Amino acid sequence: MTTESARPSPPATSPSIVLLTLAHRIESELGATLAPLGLTVSRLGLLGHIAGVPGASFSDLARMSGITVQSVHTAVKALAGSGLVRDGKARAGSASTLELTPEGARLMGEAMKAVEGVDERLFGPDADPIQRRIADAVRAAFGGLPPG
Repeated sequence: MTTESARPSPPATSPSIVLLTLAHRIESELGATLAPLGLTVSRLGLLGHIAGVPGASFSDLARMSGITVQSVHTAVKALAGSGLVRDGKARAGSASTLELTPEGARLMGEAMKAVEGVDERLFGPDADPIQRRIADAVRAAFGGLPPG
């Protein structure tokens, strides 16, 4: 009889796998929360980039969003068709000056309230302690913890 357990030790924790698993959960929660607003996670990101980086080119938006320039053109055209974005210089040969319309800004505000709800569920005081620690690390890495 041996005192050692025949059970193998658990594998080393991979930050990549942990974060990927959590990212899938976040994306699923955000997608479900944004759907009633007529938004996807990708479209919210694009609206955020347009609002947050005045004068960003289509190439800039593609790099920030991790998609192709062609996909940005298609998405911006759909956002413009929905009345959420306008291009102040939409003519051939000139740089675009994309901006949110008043409706786009209103929807962005609603979407960010929805994101706050997801943050609260996944990272707030009643969330899994490990997820709260991850949120604290993210906040610390990007400028510290928010007030309150």
